[in-house]
Amino acid sequence: MKRVLITGANSFVGVNVEKWLLQTPDEFIVETVDTMNEAWKKADFAKYDVVFHVAGIAHVDPKPKMAPLYYKVNRDLTIEIAKWAKKHGVKQFIFMSSKIVYHASKSLKGDVITENTKPHPNDFYGDSKLQAENGLRKLESSSFKVALLRPCMIYGLGNKGNLPRLAWLATKTPIFPAWHNKRSMIHVYNLAELVRQVILRELSGIFHPQNKEYADTVEIVRYFAKKYNKKVWITVGINPLVWLGSFFLKSICKMFADSCYDQKISTYDFEYQVVKFEESLKDVEARKNMK
Repeated sequence: MKRVLITGANSFVGVNVEKWLLQTPDEFIVETVDTMNEAWKKADFAKYDVVFHVAGIAHVDPKPKMAPLYYKVNRDLTIEIAKWAKKHGVKQFIFMSSKIVYHASKSLKGDVITENTKPHPNDFYGDSKLQAENGLRKLESSSFKVALLRPCMIYGLGNKGNLPRLAWLATKTPIFPAWHNKRSMIHVYNLAELVRQVILRELSGIFHPQNKEYADTVEIVRYFAKKYNKKVWITVGINPLVWLGSFFLKSICKMFADSCYDQKISTYDFEYQVVKFEESLKDVEARKNMK
């Protein structure tokens, strides 16, 4: 029986991981705690085997003046909670980092992250996550294992991220560029199963979870157009507009640039990809792309 504390109440990942683990109540006891206003200090860490830390500020293209807050929450709070956990006898600390520690896509130049790729963040969101990782590594010992998760884009039922917005776009646009790409993504159930395996096997190290299949922006649009009975003309004729637009709009790069992990670094001696990509898209509902 593993006793797990999730720090970061009501987060999309935290809620889904909690539900996933509780499907096997003979294996897990799971509780959550908020990290606002030091509420986490009121929890009795001594009774937990594992802390799964998901609290943090998300990547929302913030203004530079917000940088200190990102470091305070994503780096300083993470390390402070980890020190507290170690002091109170927690045996394993799992940190939700991000693929963004490598860099954020700011051009159409594609990238494939391999085992030889070194982290090199190009914004303070990625840097705050990487600095948190570095701080956690210094705390690791034989009695305090640290697992660093660097997931790609996470999606699933109830998520309000870019995938629902792309689904919405597929229901509105009559034409779409045939700009094919490879994108690493992960359904939240696949991520939750990886967390489950990391806990049960008491693992440490760096993990790069992703779906078995790469996503293609064009095929995603085609899928949702069909789902909502919309006709979309997909043509290479407007591909030059993608190239031109990439110099002015960051969203173009995020949508069309290759960005993926080599599948080799996402493969372990256990299975965690429990949901196939096309099947997982059924969880996604079109959502208007609002600011």
